[in-house]
Amino acid sequence: MSSSITSDKRWRNRAIVAGIGLAASYLFVRSKTAQAERDNPPQGKFVEVDGVRLHYLERGSGPALVLLHGNGVYANDFEYSGLVDKLSERYRVIAFDRPGFGYSERPRTTLWTPDAQARLLHHAMQEIGVDSAIVLGHSWGTMVALAMGLQVPDAVRGLVLLSGYYYPTLRLDVPAAAPPAIPLIGDLMRHTITPLFSRLLWPLTSKHMFTPMPVAERFRQLSPWMALRPKQVRASAADAALMVPGAMSLSKRIEQLRVPVQILAGAQDKVVFPSHESERLHEELQEREASSELHLMPGVGHMVHYAHPGQVVKAVDAIAAHVGEPIGLRSPRSEALARASESGV
Repeated sequence: MSSSITSDKRWRNRAIVAGIGLAASYLFVRSKTAQAERDNPPQGKFVEVDGVRLHYLERGSGPALVLLHGNGVYANDFEYSGLVDKLSERYRVIAFDRPGFGYSERPRTTLWTPDAQARLLHHAMQEIGVDSAIVLGHSWGTMVALAMGLQVPDAVRGLVLLSGYYYPTLRLDVPAAAPPAIPLIGDLMRHTITPLFSRLLWPLTSKHMFTPMPVAERFRQLSPWMALRPKQVRASAADAALMVPGAMSLSKRIEQLRVPVQILAGAQDKVVFPSHESERLHEELQEREASSELHLMPGVGHMVHYAHPGQVVKAVDAIAAHVGEPIGLRSPRSEALARASESGV
């Protein structure tokens, strides 16, 4: 009897300690979230469409160019890479925070597959006066870009796909990343322990994305705690869970793609392997006599837009030239930046 009482007391004490730990974690995460949002207020505009409030950055003028970021980051990633500055010299650049990321909402009433996100973002484009655009996606954003190209080809002038995931594979990272999207238990995790563990792993995660190159100094402008706020943790986890089924759905419809495509990938990408993804997509499009160009970058990992932003600009220009979009001349400043980028300075 005494042993049973001692055991019950031990478990009760452990439960109390765990509860105190979770409460402390909750308060710490809440404080860091509030601080991150104070330090990084929204820099763009908002549009409400289909009952969802979306945040987007808009720079420049000219032919419309829509940018769709990958998982775990938000629209400012394109600013930190230097792409927005370079492209806004001659394009109307619109970089959306995808649903649940940055300052965009992500209602739980919708399963936010690549197709669902593409529909929402196309409606947002229409709401802000964009009838057609070149669409550029990075990583998870390439699936949304592809879905949009398949759904509304008349509204998509062409696709620029960076480090994309197009065909389903066994992803060992999904079981580790997806639990915060589970109702109830996931809600507890994303408000307490998940942001803390993710912050500890942030340097390793960043290194993995950039390897074999060092992490770009410009990427360090991206606030880890903005990316690890509970609402964005849920969006990232849900996107991770939808990654394989999303690719499975899209891969079955690749044959229907009719818009011109520029595909860029790092030859040493360890996040999505280019031989299975980018090269395979290019080969399938060529077999179907679709317009496709593949650019594999040696010595580059997943973050091609940081490694060679000038190459990305060239790919966008190639799509614009292909579809006959009028491209403005670069300013002397942007010409100098382009030459420096191309020379590796």
